[in-house]
Amino acid sequence: MATASLLVICSAAARAQALAPSTLHFTSSEPETKYEPVQVITKERTQAITKEKTSERKLPVAHYRYVTPAGKRESAPVITQYYPKRIVYPVAKVDRHIDRKLMQAATIAQERAHAHSRSMCWHYVKEALLASGVIDSRPKSEFAKDAAQDLVSNYGFKKLSVKDPFAAPLGSVLVYGANRTAGHVEIRTRDGFVSDFRSRTPSPRPLLGVYAKL
Repeated sequence: MATASLLVICSAAARAQALAPSTLHFTSSEPETKYEPVQVITKERTQAITKEKTSERKLPVAHYRYVTPAGKRESAPVITQYYPKRIVYPVAKVDRHIDRKLMQAATIAQERAHAHSRSMCWHYVKEALLASGVIDSRPKSEFAKDAAQDLVSNYGFKKLSVKDPFAAPLGSVLVYGANRTAGHVEIRTRDGFVSDFRSRTPSPRPLLGVYAKL
């Protein structure tokens, strides 16, 4: 009986030893501290890096060498890059006091205009004003410089207190004078001027006045 009990105990111990892990891992409540290397940058190192970056930015500048009439040798830097400023012209403003049909006349004239002048500015402006309904008959004046008197006397146009063509409201009619020529007349568009041709800039002739129907 004692021998049987001893065999049972030995068998249980052997089985427990077989099931037990080969190594034991003990956990700790304190987190593991990791140490990483820290790079220390001294003042001398910072100055060295700054000098390297500064030296990299400096590029050699080409010079043109020449001799002056007095025989002195001189030089000047060569400009390799040039960025011209873009010319931006002001956009015409809308004046709520003038007849809205004048804006339609500007659109009609712009659609019918050409890229270059055909010396028919007053003819094209007449047709645009008539097609938009601003006027009910075709003006009889022949020369462009006479357009102002014709529009004021026969069609109810008023002269505006505007001296700068760029400040003329959208749809207004600009009349220019001339001594020995027929003058010029054009309509202010949103981004320029139009008559028988389109232009971003006004006529260089003397401005007689800016006219509109109120």
